[in-house]
Amino acid sequence: EYEGVTAIEKFKARFRWAMALLFAALFLVFSISLMVLAIYYLILAFGSDDMISGIIRSINISFISLATFELGIGISKEYSPRREQEDIFFVVRRMVMRFVSVACIALVLEGLVMVIKYSQLDLAGNLSYPVAILGAAGVLLLALGAFLALTRSDGHQVVEKGGQDAG
Repeated sequence: EYEGVTAIEKFKARFRWAMALLFAALFLVFSISLMVLAIYYLILAFGSDDMISGIIRSINISFISLATFELGIGISKEYSPRREQEDIFFVVRRMVMRFVSVACIALVLEGLVMVIKYSQLDLAGNLSYPVAILGAAGVLLLALGAFLALTRSDGHQVVEKGGQDAG
């Protein structure tokens, strides 16, 4: 496994793997804790007057938990000693896509909850905050689309064809 490398390089590789495992475990523990919190808020929501808001809050926390879980899994895959089996480019691309997708869903839900709350409480002046959140989610989705378009496996061929056609 470590043929032709010095003891310092071995130590660096093992240290990097140990730190990746530590951070991955930390994010997975955070994810489990957030899921427990989401279930707690869901149970509380059924006994309250504002049940819809409680359910949406629980869903938001669940999405944050899912994003944290994806981050932990991505870290563990990226720094895995067996990473030669999978192309790291596609692993990172898939991880970014999942993470940003979950973040966008959480932002949109939060923005919609704020719109509903502010509308019910006649606080129309505060609607700029949820509109900004929804706009940010839109920009994030556009950025994700650009990232996915620029990192396609055939992306270089499209650029080369465009260059040949133009010349």
